[in-house]
Amino acid sequence: MPRIVGIELFELDLPFRHAFRHAAAARTASESLFLRCLSDGGQIGYGEALPRAYVTGETRDGAFDLLAQRILPRLLGTGFDSLEELEDFLARCDGKAPEAWIDSRTPQTAAWCAVDLCLLDTFGRAFGTELGRRAPVGAGAAASDAWPGALRYSLVLSGDLRRRQLATLLAARLYGIRDVKVKLMPDGNSVADVRFVRRALGRRARIRVDANMSWSYDQARRMAPLLGQYGVESVEQPLPATDLDGLARLTAAGVPVIADESFHDAVSLERLIAARACTGVNVRIAKCGGLVASLARARRAQAAGLAIQVGCQVGETSQLSAAQMILVRVLGPGVSHLEGCYGERLLAVDPVRPPLQFGRGGRAPATPAGPGFGTEVDMSIVRRHCGRRASLGSVMSEGARGRA
Repeated sequence: MPRIVGIELFELDLPFRHAFRHAAAARTASESLFLRCLSDGGQIGYGEALPRAYVTGETRDGAFDLLAQRILPRLLGTGFDSLEELEDFLARCDGKAPEAWIDSRTPQTAAWCAVDLCLLDTFGRAFGTELGRRAPVGAGAAASDAWPGALRYSLVLSGDLRRRQLATLLAARLYGIRDVKVKLMPDGNSVADVRFVRRALGRRARIRVDANMSWSYDQARRMAPLLGQYGVESVEQPLPATDLDGLARLTAAGVPVIADESFHDAVSLERLIAARACTGVNVRIAKCGGLVASLARARRAQAAGLAIQVGCQVGETSQLSAAQMILVRVLGPGVSHLEGCYGERLLAVDPVRPPLQFGRGGRAPATPAGPGFGTEVDMSIVRRHCGRRASLGSVMSEGARGRA
């Protein structure tokens, strides 16, 4: 039985090529956590977390402390007889640490995402299994090598639209990008911004908007039909995360609402469903507690008749992108929109190889080949951009790159 014998946790600030802004935050680096686990057989796996207080209630400092002091010590010595046994464990956890470890009411889904991915990667390598060639527990079908239909990655436009986005939009049009999401700023002119995007991309482009909780109910009711004139397909998180009544009223009025900050775990999803507070949800592995829990959230949302948008946190490395690609292939044509695989289009440097970033027309990159997620990690890049660090158990060599 392979067991975990060493763990390293890093605060990571990978610089962006350019700042990214929206109504809830602005950042120039990933502001993330990176996790590294060693098995007694010498296999090394990796996980990643991007805590955002306005999404899951977790700050990076808080998530680091929760992992280092209360969760990771419980992982040392943990072992599984098979990958199926691990996935059963993660399915029971459902995006959070076991109740015996941490009270389930404690915000933790971002932190647990790093654990979920790291365990899958480490034990996938230990058992010689390519995660990209099989479906996680509960998927109901094998992962397909074929990408679902005509699904393509979207471009997400930063909130500083007028300052530097014309060149980006024209380049996107030449590159064949036909699906975009516009981040709307509370101090901007949302209608003018969307009109600007429509003119730059043409009438065939699919456009969505994201207000990141910055509107009032009255403002959302006024803006929705104005934006609809330019073919906006949905409005993501127009109201504060806790205003389910307002979201339900908008939905009942015919506004296509995508819930994002209102949704991260099983409880928040059930509240949205019960309140009929949205027409779809944004499933992000980094906020939903990992790959296995994200699949469960997506399946439940589909059963409730909600549209599925698979998204990402700003600043993800290709490690999370590799997990996201598995989620998309399992969900198949049930995904209406897709965001992610930005790699070094956004990051100035991505420590993960191969770099996973979408190609011309938003086409998905090739699935990494090899055990676990099939990735390698250049730890010299991680150490160059890390802040706080915690180590437990056996020490891992500086040159290890994570291949079995």
